[in-house]
Formats: sequence, C-alpha cells, structure tokens
Amino acid sequence: MMPQERNGDEAMVILQTLLCMLREKNLLSRADIEELCERVTMRATQAERDPIPCCANAARAAADEMAKIGTYIGRHYGGKHRRM
Repeated sequence: MMPQERNGDEAMVILQTLLCMLREKNLLSRADIEELCERVTMRATQAERDPIPCCANAARAAADEMAKIGTYIGRHYGGKHRRM
C-alpha cells in the first residue's frame, strides 16, 4: 500500500468516527448529516466549478462514502429527517 493511500484511509477512519461521536452526543442531528451528504454530492457533481479545487474522482468517491456514512448513522442513531 502506498503511503498516500494509507494516510487517506487513516483520515477516513478518524472522520467517520468523529461524525458518529458528534451524532452520539447530539451535536449533529440527522438533518445535519443529510445536509452534509447533500453538500458533498453537490461538490462532486460540480467539481470543475468548485471554488476549492479538488479531483473530480476523489469528490465522487467522497460523495459515495458520505452517502454510506449517512445511511449508517441514520439507521444506527435515528432522528428526524430534514424538513424540505
């Protein structure tokens, strides 16, 4: 495994754990997680116009991962959905 890949995996584990911990402590609501998912997806679909440059492939992978995290947190911790 290349060092860059490993560093990304380590960061992902830390961020996943942080999101779960913040949800457990009710510092993030389910609605907040849903909004975060939506924003990450928006960055992925508009990567070429993003004011904070990022790799389009990485942005799509982040959106996929955020969707998985959002689904997990929603099932595990529950809570109210965002109001539209």
